[in-house]
Amino acid sequence: MRALVVGGAGFIGSHLCDALLKEGNHVVCIDNFSLGTKKNIEHLEKNSRFKVYETDATELSGLCRVFAEERPDYVFHLAANSDIQASGSKPEVEYKNTYTTTFQILSCMREHGVKKLFFASTSAVYGDKRDVLLDEDTAGLAPISYYGAAKLGSEALISAFSYMNDMEALIFRFPNVIGPRLTHGVVFDFINKLRKDPKHLEILGDGRQTKPYIYVADLVDAIMRFKDTRQPGVTLYNVGAEGETGVTRIADIVCEEMGLDHVRYSYTGGEGGWKGDVPRFRYCTDKIHAAGWSAKLTSDEAVQRTVRNNI
Repeated sequence: MRALVVGGAGFIGSHLCDALLKEGNHVVCIDNFSLGTKKNIEHLEKNSRFKVYETDATELSGLCRVFAEERPDYVFHLAANSDIQASGSKPEVEYKNTYTTTFQILSCMREHGVKKLFFASTSAVYGDKRDVLLDEDTAGLAPISYYGAAKLGSEALISAFSYMNDMEALIFRFPNVIGPRLTHGVVFDFINKLRKDPKHLEILGDGRQTKPYIYVADLVDAIMRFKDTRQPGVTLYNVGAEGETGVTRIADIVCEEMGLDHVRYSYTGGEGGWKGDVPRFRYCTDKIHAAGWSAKLTSDEAVQRTVRNNI
């Protein structure tokens, strides 16, 4: 298979490139290196089945040039602004990097007859529904972040393009992903804050925010397992780990793994860490479990393993 990974130098994308190459595929990576880094893929440079294009997926001409030259069989779309907090003051970032990339990728697929797509969506499409068990059939999706809105709009585009062009699309909605090569988020922030001041840690919100965290190797395993849907239209799964981890518990794990005692926690207050943050939700992964997949690491284990990877 000739796989095109858009956002392939990013945190998740680089791990997916590893897995696709290990399976024996030819992998073409597209990245503009705004969030992804060359360091994430430098270990793949000498692999004859790996190729990199420094291309912006929002630019149709450059993107279609790659499609024409490489003729991919399958597109893995992981290009997005993944830092939800950072886009809070600049919604145009989500329109360009999360929504527009999707339209341009689908347009190139349509023009070049590519029929298979994986799309990395998010639990943020559900919005703030704390008292609802969020499964794939949950109605009334109402994102409260620009990121969640752009991802939900992307899902709508994929639905239409899939129907109109007989495509096979696999969409995963997942919560926080952590692991090696992490570039942002609560675990990343806590480690860096404690390196600067090992006696004090500022925690956004009230520390009670509680979410499932999935280890990146588990997510990639699920992508590899389900990538060949063999059915037209959209196949949708919630993907996540067992359990959930509170922000204060994450702080405790980071301190334990860094060997720090008597760290003083201070809280900025409020339920969420920032505007658009969903402090708690109940996430159902029964559908993908019934299909035969479950994460190897629980949420707490994913946090602990990530801290060990990054300190």
